[in-house]
Amino acid sequence: MKKIESFTVDHLRLLTGIYVSRKDKVGDQTLTTFDLRFTRPNKEPVMDTSGVHAIEHLGATFLRNDPEWKDRTIYFGPMGCRTGFYVIFAGDLVPEDILDVTGRMCAFILDFEGEIPGATPRDCGNYHDANLAMAKYYTAKFKKEVLDHPSAERMTYPR
Repeated sequence: MKKIESFTVDHLRLLTGIYVSRKDKVGDQTLTTFDLRFTRPNKEPVMDTSGVHAIEHLGATFLRNDPEWKDRTIYFGPMGCRTGFYVIFAGDLVPEDILDVTGRMCAFILDFEGEIPGATPRDCGNYHDANLAMAKYYTAKFKKEVLDHPSAERMTYPR
């Protein structure tokens, strides 16, 4: 079987960052999948599930309500390895195109107080497993390392 593209990325050299994971054509529309890498694979501990889950709920809520991006947001969710998130947007995009919306999403998470949207027994299959403090910790780390000083090395996969 052919190895999928994401398994060809050198995870030993991968930094936290915003990377184009793939581009797919659906009819005449391009969908761009971004890798929002919050921790360094195989170098730092993976994120705990409660922090990941809180970021998932807050990030998806923000993106699906953002006036500019709500109609272009296809998906936001965690990677199985718990080192980051995938976000899929409609459009043929590059990391620089999403720096602003990603920064605003991070600000939303960092400023958020109260009950996490969708974290109720009716709305979520594991509503107890959400930790806002950990979500803020991981988001602040990502903002500091990636968004505060964007660089080519954090927006281009190492091969």
